[in-house]
Parts: sequence; C-alpha cells; structure tokens
Amino acid sequence: MNIRERQARLVEIVWQEEKASVEMLAERLGASRETIRRDLTQLAKLGKVQKVHGGAVKPVVLGEPGFRQRLAENAPAKMAIARAAAALFRPGEALFVDTGSTTLFFAEEIARRGGLTIITNSTEIARVIDKAGNGHKVFLLGGEYSADNSQTVGTMVAEQIRAFRAHHAVLTVGAIDSRSGAMDYNIAEAQVARAMIAQSEKLTILADHSKFGALATFEVCPLARIDTLVCEGPVPAEIREALEAEGANCHQVIPS
Repeated sequence: MNIRERQARLVEIVWQEEKASVEMLAERLGASRETIRRDLTQLAKLGKVQKVHGGAVKPVVLGEPGFRQRLAENAPAKMAIARAAAALFRPGEALFVDTGSTTLFFAEEIARRGGLTIITNSTEIARVIDKAGNGHKVFLLGGEYSADNSQTVGTMVAEQIRAFRAHHAVLTVGAIDSRSGAMDYNIAEAQVARAMIAQSEKLTILADHSKFGALATFEVCPLARIDTLVCEGPVPAEIREALEAEGANCHQVIPS
C-alpha cells in the first residue's frame, strides 16, 4: 500500500468510525505509529481529519458550511474520483482547474505526475502543484481574493482566462440534472467555470453522487458540452443517456 492509498484508507476509517486511535490505525493499515502520526499531521492540515491526543476524529465544523467542511464531506469518494481523473491526462497538456474540494484532491493526484501546465484560480491548488515540482508549470489567475475557498474570482479572473487556451477544463460543479446540465451555487464561481470552458477544447466534470438531481441557481454548461464525467455511484439514467447521445464518456469509480 503506497502513501496515497494508505492516507485515503485512513480518512475513510476515521469517517466511518468517527474516532480512531493511532494504535488502531497502525494495526489496520499495517504501518508504524510514527508513519500514522505523520499521515495525520498532513491530513489535518488539509482538513480531512481532526487530530486529537492519541489519534484523530471526524472533522466537525460549526456554522455555515465552508471549504474545509466540504473537503471532508464524502472524502473517500472524492479521492477515488480524483485518482481516476488524474489518469486521463498526459504530459504536455494544459489544464484549467477550478476551485473545489474534489479538484483539490485531483491536484494532489496530478502533482505526482509530470509535465502538465495548470491554470487555476485556486491558491491551494497552485501551491500543491508547485510544491511537487515534477516539471509542471503553474499559472495562478489573479483577481478578488476569497479567503474561505482560497480562490480568486471576478471580472479580472475572467479576463485573464481569455489569454490562455487549454486542452482541457477540469471542473467541479454544485449540481447536475438533465434539463440544465452543470450548475453552481455561486455566481462568481459559475462565471469562472464558463470562462474556462470557453477557452478549452475538452471539458471534464468531477462529481460525487450528491450532485445528481440537485438544483443550483447558476447554469454553467449544458450536458452536451461535457466530454467526460468522472463520478462515483450510478449516474441517473436520463443524465447518462443524454451524455452518451453526445458521445461523452462516463467513468464510474468505486471508493476504496
């Protein structure tokens, strides 16, 4: 079991059990306690678990849902989606990547690969890619800064996006249905997503099962514009049929 698989399984255990000791995690994962402690430190910084004395607990966030809470929600599914999506891209390609919990997991996966050009409005994604090295190029779009999501938004971002062309846009969305396609809850994030799509040859959407059949306020793109959907859980029949009628690929993954 490599570090990526171990940490994904660790998060899954903590979320299933709600509380786990270092000793129990070490035994379940076949790793040393020192290794588990290092894993917990890294995962706590990302908001995937909350460290406590002797182990970790499922993160608890009070008040309105924020980015750290969304990062922890359905984490094993998002990790599985990210792993599957990362395998779809090749060195030499340029990718727009927007801000989101699933795209941050995706960034961690592609950071281990090499030779990609990443254009993003997420400071966290830019940091993850840049820290890994591996021959990546990273362009961070500037604009109004939103601390909650560690992202830039607004007219300045949209204008800068038009200075680039990319092979792919890799995006997360707030909701998907057969009538409106991909949607978002935030108008500023929807604006960024639409601008990225306009400057890309192909569009890949990353979505866990909670997005299907949900309704968000701002339309991002119709189903016909999506080239690839990477998800976990079954895709509703009407959405799958509409995507396949347009020649899109649906990749359904199973969380580890």
